[in-house]
Amino acid sequence: MTMDPGSDLTHQRAALPPDDAERSLLHNEVHARPSARIRLPAFIVYVAVLNEGISREQECEHLRRLPGQQQLDAADLRGNFLRLRGAGHTVKWERHSEFTRYSIVQPLPPEALLGAEDPDLLHALKVDPAWLAAIPGRTMAAISLTLLEQDLADAPAALALATRWLGGPPVLASLMGGGHSMVVTDFRLRPSGFERMLVLAQPGTSETRAGRISQRLLELETYRLMALRGLPVAKALAPMLGEAEAALVRVTDDLIAKTQSEQQLLDALIAIAARVERATAQHVYRFSATEAYAALVRQRILELREKPIPGTQTLGEFMQRRLSPAIATVAASAQRLASLSARTERASALLRTRVDIATETQNQQLLAQLTRGQSLQLKLQSTVEGLSIAAISYYVISLLLYGGKALKSAGLPLNPELLAGALIPAVLWAVWRGNRRIHADLHGH
Repeated sequence: MTMDPGSDLTHQRAALPPDDAERSLLHNEVHARPSARIRLPAFIVYVAVLNEGISREQECEHLRRLPGQQQLDAADLRGNFLRLRGAGHTVKWERHSEFTRYSIVQPLPPEALLGAEDPDLLHALKVDPAWLAAIPGRTMAAISLTLLEQDLADAPAALALATRWLGGPPVLASLMGGGHSMVVTDFRLRPSGFERMLVLAQPGTSETRAGRISQRLLELETYRLMALRGLPVAKALAPMLGEAEAALVRVTDDLIAKTQSEQQLLDALIAIAARVERATAQHVYRFSATEAYAALVRQRILELREKPIPGTQTLGEFMQRRLSPAIATVAASAQRLASLSARTERASALLRTRVDIATETQNQQLLAQLTRGQSLQLKLQSTVEGLSIAAISYYVISLLLYGGKALKSAGLPLNPELLAGALIPAVLWAVWRGNRRIHADLHGH
C-alpha cells in the first residue's frame, strides 16, 4: 500500500494547535542574514547607508541596474536580505531599521596580494563605481576589507607584512579566535572615502569561517559608527540642559523665598517642562539606539576573542579607550534629561501644594466670614421676629378694642379699654406660641 506524502504531512500537522500568525516569521528570523561563504583570497567592498526616507522600491530599482537583474521585483526584498550573483562577484543587500548594507564580494586581484604596498583596490571593482555612488541614502560606513591566507606562527612578522600592505603604521591589530586569524586596520578614512581592513587567516581556513570573520568585523565598525550618532545630539543638547537647569534653580529659589506669585512660578515651570519634553520627544530614540548599538559593539568584540600582539593595541582596547567616553557622554545626557524632567515634576508638585494650601486658607477665611454673617443674620432675624410679635399683638389688641367699642355702642355694658388691656397678656402669648409652632414645622421639614 502506497502512502500519500501529502496526507502524511497533514497527519503530522494535525498533532499541533494552529500556528500563530507570526510563528514562521519569528522562527526564520535566525536565518534572515546568513554569513557569506568566502573563498580566500577575497576582496569585499562594503557600504552602509542611512535609509531614512528611502523605500524598498527605490532600493529595488537601484539593484535592477546591476547586469542581469532587470527582472528583480520588490517582493524579492521583503525578507530584508538578498544575495545576487554576477560575473565573478556577489552583491549582498541587507536592510535594517536605520540603515541598509551593500556588500560586493569578489576575488582579490593578484597585484594586491600580501607583499604589495598600499595597493589600489577600487580600480579592480567588478561593479561599476557609478552604481556604487548612486546607492540611495547617505553613507554612514564604507569599508574595503581584504582577506588573505598567511601562516601566523610568527605573528610579528605577519604583522609587519600587513602594516606595509596597509601603507605603514600606526595600525591596530590582534589575533582572533585564539589565533586562527589576524585583523589589522587603522580606522582611518582614505581619500576614496573608504577605510581599510586586512585579515590574515591561517592556510586552510574554511569559507564559512572567513564569512563569519568578515561579518563580525563589518558589523563591529557599522555599529560603532551608528552608536556614535548620539554624540553630536548630546553635545548640541548640553547648552539647553544647562539653561533649563539654571532656570529650574531660580524657580526653586523663588518658590522658597516667595518672591514671585504662583502664576509667575507656574508660567516659568511650564516653559521649562515644555522644553524638556520637546527635547525628550526629539532625542529619546537616538539615546536609546546609541545604548543598543554600543551593546552590540561590545558583543562583537567579545565574539572576536582577541589575543594581543606585543607592541600593538587591539581593536577592543581601542574601542574601550575611544568609544567608551562618547557612549558615556550620551548616557549622561540621557540621564540628565530624565533627571531634569523628574525635578521639574517635583517642583510643580511643590507649587501645587503651595497653591492648595493658599486656597485652603482662603476657603477657611471665607467660611469664617460666612459664619459671622450667618450669626449676625440670625440675631437680626431674632430681633425682627420679636418686633413682629409686638406688631402683630398690637394689631390684634387694636382689633379687639374696636370690637369692644362696637359692642358697647350696641348696648352691652362693656369697658372696651379695660377689656383690651386685660387681653394683652393672652394675645402676646398666643402670637408667640404661633411663631414657635411655625419654627417647629420648618425645622421638622
